[in-house]
Amino acid sequence: MGSYVPNTPAQRQEMLAAMGLGTMADLYRDVPESMKIRDGLRLPSGLSEWEVRRKVTALAAENRSYPTILRGAGAYRHFIPAVVKSITSREELVTAYTPYQAEISQGILQSIFEYQTMICALTGMDVSNASVYDGATAAAESIAMCKDRKRTRAYVSACANPQTIEVMRTYCFGSNTELIAVPEKEGRTDLEALRSLLGEDAACFYLQQPNFYGNLEDAAAIGEIVHAAGAKYVMGVNPIACAVMETPGECGADVAVGEGQPLGMDLSFGGPYLGFMAATKAMFRKLPGRIVGQTHDKEGRIGYVLTLTAREQHIRREKASSNICSNQALCALTAAVYLTAMGPDGLKQAATLSMSKAHYFAQQLEALGMKRLHAGEFFHEFVTSCPDTEKVLKALDGAGILGGLPVEGGILWCVTEVVSREELDRAVAIIREVL
Repeated sequence: MGSYVPNTPAQRQEMLAAMGLGTMADLYRDVPESMKIRDGLRLPSGLSEWEVRRKVTALAAENRSYPTILRGAGAYRHFIPAVVKSITSREELVTAYTPYQAEISQGILQSIFEYQTMICALTGMDVSNASVYDGATAAAESIAMCKDRKRTRAYVSACANPQTIEVMRTYCFGSNTELIAVPEKEGRTDLEALRSLLGEDAACFYLQQPNFYGNLEDAAAIGEIVHAAGAKYVMGVNPIACAVMETPGECGADVAVGEGQPLGMDLSFGGPYLGFMAATKAMFRKLPGRIVGQTHDKEGRIGYVLTLTAREQHIRREKASSNICSNQALCALTAAVYLTAMGPDGLKQAATLSMSKAHYFAQQLEALGMKRLHAGEFFHEFVTSCPDTEKVLKALDGAGILGGLPVEGGILWCVTEVVSREELDRAVAIIREVL
């Protein structure tokens, strides 16, 4: 940001003169004198660069950073190629703002278009928007896409992330929509319960794949049940898992949503993250936010435009179906650069390594007597029993390892490609000693 200077003192003086003003203070001449601060803000004196650096470094040292992380539950540490931060930290990208005027925003519009294209390829859907705030918001926004006058009830699998369900409930409360949780059975959505619950007023059903416990659901069969009831099928997916699993499009989903944090974003104490949304062609007009399209001018040159922008500022508020009034453009660019750098093979390798290492770790834990609570296939998360959860996690914490998340019946573990076999073996040795 060092070379970013908006204007010079001479330019500022010229602008003041054009307005008939002499000084910057004249801009506030209509503000009552009693409201103006005359004796300064009484801030402490400034520090030198070295003093600031030392103070900030000391504050940062109070944070706890774990060399090894075995906890997922919605946020994951993956390998991020160096080129991702190198590109996204460039001044012209960091300072880019909303592309109101397409003719002077071709760069940011193209970056959004490329992001949308990659999300469509990843999810197997026809169209993607320019992103929303996070995965939970995307899941909640999908309900508004599916509602109509006759279909007013939304359904969600009890195996979805509890935090996502809470955000969905908040949105549903505001829109007077009833949200019904479909119970789980042995760590997966109860298909018979789903079939019996869906009625003529069912607008949509939300399935998380893999689910909160890491288990793989029978997504195609669930899609058939949902469509048989005349409802829309929404799938919330892990974008890394999409590299090796059937896509939402192949499973018959009408809308695909998810958390884009695994696509090149650090954990960063919870944000900023990125919610992605994609849909079939039949649903694209109901997508919130923006959709950037590619076109040609009269001379045949490629150009980018806002094909659809459903902002409440552009239409009557009572007609708006969403309050999303901006987009996570820098986070979307990060995801696009990450996907470009990794490519299909790199993304598949990250997914395969995560899955294989998770299965190895699960086998080692089972050898210690910590059995998996749920049978069947899983991606890179799984739940095991544990005779003394608090003691095990405390021992791992003392060794610089963030263990799994305590859940009912045991611990929810996660392994990604950045965790080495040596780290897994070390964690197993610690747990063995504790038990």
